[in-house]
Amino acid sequence: MSSTNIETNGGHDHILRPRPRKPQHSQVSDLVREHSNTSTSTNGHLEAHSDDMTSGMTSGRSTPVPENAPASTKALSSARKQVRAEQRRRLFPTIEFASRVSHFDPRSDYRDFHGFFNLFWIGLAIMGITTMLRNYKDTGYPLRVQIWTLFTVKLWHLAVADFSMVASTAVSLPLHRLFRNSQGSLTWKKGGMAIQSIYQVVWLAFWIAVPFVLNWTWTSQVFLLLHTMVLLMKMHSYAFYNGHLSETEKRLRALDEPHNASKAPAYVYPSVDNPMGKLAHKDTEVDSDNEDDALSQLREDLAHELTSPIGNVTYPRNLSWANYFDYLLCPTLCYELEYPREKSINWTSLIAKIVATFGCIFLLTIISEEFILPVLQESTVRLENTSSVSETLLILAETISWLLFPFMLTFLLVFLVIFEYVLGAFAEITRFADRHFYSDWWNSTDWMEFSREWNVPVYSFLRRHVYATSKPSIGRNMATVITFLISAVGHEIVMACITKKLRGYGFVCQMLQLPIVMLQRTRWVRMHKTANNVLFWCSMIMGLSLICSLYVLV
Repeated sequence: MSSTNIETNGGHDHILRPRPRKPQHSQVSDLVREHSNTSTSTNGHLEAHSDDMTSGMTSGRSTPVPENAPASTKALSSARKQVRAEQRRRLFPTIEFASRVSHFDPRSDYRDFHGFFNLFWIGLAIMGITTMLRNYKDTGYPLRVQIWTLFTVKLWHLAVADFSMVASTAVSLPLHRLFRNSQGSLTWKKGGMAIQSIYQVVWLAFWIAVPFVLNWTWTSQVFLLLHTMVLLMKMHSYAFYNGHLSETEKRLRALDEPHNASKAPAYVYPSVDNPMGKLAHKDTEVDSDNEDDALSQLREDLAHELTSPIGNVTYPRNLSWANYFDYLLCPTLCYELEYPREKSINWTSLIAKIVATFGCIFLLTIISEEFILPVLQESTVRLENTSSVSETLLILAETISWLLFPFMLTFLLVFLVIFEYVLGAFAEITRFADRHFYSDWWNSTDWMEFSREWNVPVYSFLRRHVYATSKPSIGRNMATVITFLISAVGHEIVMACITKKLRGYGFVCQMLQLPIVMLQRTRWVRMHKTANNVLFWCSMIMGLSLICSLYVLV
């Protein structure tokens, strides 16, 4: 039998052919069917296609386009063919290679590492669960109670004292009203500033002494002391900024009769846009008492200083109890006539931050109970039973090494609970819109950068009310030293009240940051950013463990 002679059985041949693709259009299907019928003869022999049939028929994938078709029709047909070609699958798809960097590469612009933040919390949850299981196995209770019981000791004393302390700051409002209405020696510039400063010193000394007199636990003392420092800065900013505004208002009123009024340029108080303060139009001199452009400009500068940046509040309309208590709740230490606000409270975010606050406190307590307090207690006993200097140094070195990781976790949790959750919760309650409480301090390469980005509210207060006000009188370098000095004294007061020991370790360590910063800002050191960041983290973790060990054990 010839290879081209095909026997049929029941009208079907036995030649295996590839299954034809399903046409996309009915007209194309009809054309394919007609072409299939004409390609096979009635006697079962295959016949070759004629040239005119091949040139005139389509491939089954698109409608043929005549040669004389309009250009628009040809363009549409070409576009359809290109789209189908792009969608055609390949057995071995190609991989596109390009010049790219990994996410962790220093040259990468990728900054979203939120998954690691979630992993951090998962790790802390695992630590807490395993710790409770171990405690239950050893003692029959999931938690130790040595620190937990401290939270309830004299709790009502703490509540009454804290409320009284907050209420006592409100004296600043009636005092300021007195200074504003006075025309003699009780104006802000003459006697008001001194009276307010004396009140703040007496107020601070009194509330620092209260926990010692009442013999509170260190947990209650820490809470009241930190709240005392916050309210001191708030009270100072409120009194001194409004004092400046009262003097500005007096100058503006005096220009109604310009022959006896001061013609000095208006002083613009430090703000976010003007961090160092300045004299408005200081090159413009008012030479006469006549109404001219210079005198009008001076009035406008003074009036502008009395108006909030947003433009809805003007001094002295801000001198109200509602404004003062709203300022106490706002998460800022720098007073302004008006703050940007959100339209509404995000209740979901508020509840989440409150829950996260108590979660952080729970984890902080577990870390202190399990990994910090036992180490310090054991080291204290060992130091009492030794008289050798070398063994004492060895015990201190071991204690510092054992506390490195617990204090690193404590440091991160304290940062989160204060700057992310507590301040964030108060921002939600007051609808406070500016929530820039910290920057990326974890990328710091020197201590000056860390001081700017770790605690933005305190940094803004020190820059506005310490550095900017002292720089015109004593210069930049001395103003920097004074700012660090005040910050170091504040930290030393906190450590002395917590440990009930006045040692000066924290003060010395913070003042040593100045020469270290000078070294870090040299050209050779500054160019090694990665090494500087590693040194920053090592010194931070080592410093926390070292200071705690020294205050508690020495």
